[in-house]
Amino acid sequence: MFGYHIHTAVAFFIFRRIETTARVFAEIARAKPAILFIIADGPRANRPGEAEQCAATRALVEQINWPCTVLHNYAEANMGLRSRLASGLNWVFEQVEEAIILEDDCLPHPTFFRFCEELLDHYRNNDLIMHIAGTNFLPEGMSIPASYYFSRYPHVWGWATWRRAWQHYDVHMTQWADPHQRRKTLKQFPDWRERRFWKKTWDRVCAGEIDTWDYQWTFACMQANGFAINPAKNLVTNIGFGPDATHTRGSTVGFNSDSKTMMFPLHHAERIEVNMKADNYVRDMFFRVPPLPYLLLGRLRRVFVDVVENRWRKCA
Repeated sequence: MFGYHIHTAVAFFIFRRIETTARVFAEIARAKPAILFIIADGPRANRPGEAEQCAATRALVEQINWPCTVLHNYAEANMGLRSRLASGLNWVFEQVEEAIILEDDCLPHPTFFRFCEELLDHYRNNDLIMHIAGTNFLPEGMSIPASYYFSRYPHVWGWATWRRAWQHYDVHMTQWADPHQRRKTLKQFPDWRERRFWKKTWDRVCAGEIDTWDYQWTFACMQANGFAINPAKNLVTNIGFGPDATHTRGSTVGFNSDSKTMMFPLHHAERIEVNMKADNYVRDMFFRVPPLPYLLLGRLRRVFVDVVENRWRKCA
């Protein structure tokens, strides 16, 4: 099972973290994709040693030891997460109809690749399905009867999609400026705290306050009334948590479980419908504005930290 070699193209996004890149690349090499896209961001200005780190990371992934068509898209200067991911995927889907996508901190289980490839084939001509994820954030006790379930949320720690779906993507979210489109999209969330979360999030994305690309993909999927597929077992572990990460600097507790083995043949879902129990769990974990007492507690904590730090600076 673990020696499965895939025909689907893999798009691999790298930057400067050679340790995590090496671990993810080892799993890609194990799957031996026929086509490999390597997309790299460039070093940031005034960051000593970063140019050397970027060069070493690129050199690592150029050591291809299996028959493979390799295409490179390397940025000379730093583009940032938002522009690099969006432009890189635009480039990928100019050349192939479908792809499996991994970033340098998303460690896939060996069965992740076959899972994606089989579902890319199974739902290739079904426009309702826009996304195939490798992550499962559900608790151990929540049973999923098939090998996967349908969701409103396209998780992006290892995933796959088609050109037909990616064509809906707009990194600038221009439709969000239309009040009718905003109301239409937000009506999809019956919970007011979730509506508030997404409105605030998408407002900040459009204002340039969040350097990201994935909230725009969620918006695109919801605008197109598309579904995501999430596996019944977690197939990808994020190994990038730490101080040098862009968006994953905190604790992994609660949402970064170990990966498991997906069994084959896949047990396909009988109907295409959102698993509301699973989605509500994910919503409560990630996509709701906290109750007012928690917001006030967070603000008080930040004020306390600021006061302590200011006093420490004065004493120093």
